[in-house]
Amino acid sequence: MDWPRSAPITTARLVLEPLSVLHAPSMVDVLAAPSLYDFTGGDAPSLEQLEDRYAAQAVGHSADGSQWWLNWVVIQRDGAQRLGFVQATVENDGSTLIADIAWVISPTWQGHGFASEAAQGMLEWLRSNGVNHFTAHIHPANHASMRVAHNQGLHVTSSKKDGENRWE
Repeated sequence: MDWPRSAPITTARLVLEPLSVLHAPSMVDVLAAPSLYDFTGGDAPSLEQLEDRYAAQAVGHSADGSQWWLNWVVIQRDGAQRLGFVQATVENDGSTLIADIAWVISPTWQGHGFASEAAQGMLEWLRSNGVNHFTAHIHPANHASMRVAHNQGLHVTSSKKDGENRWE
């Protein structure tokens, strides 16, 4: 399937820039806080790790074309401060496009509604490109991410994957 390329998204307070390798240096500090990995595991990435990750993600799709990879860096409109990122992996289940979505905002900027605003902007863009079904996988102790999911109209299901609850 030919997937559209991601485009910049503007919200009231944010700009979501399509991810590129050029974002890696400015994102190292944004993703440095150990608390960001409390629920997902792992450690803060090095510059080299981010460059490699972003190079792979910026391709925009899986090798076989079955998945559409969309990643945006979340930037404050007034000041160009990087806050985090949002992402969606879109697949066609044969009858509909389904996006598995995620968001990460630096602890410095959490609690101000930026994750919800960025996720909402991303979902509006995805809807305008034919995606109408959304899922997220959230650790059962990650109450902040649960609030973001709820703000997007998602509801927890009984399904679990790798210890995380599926939201739809």
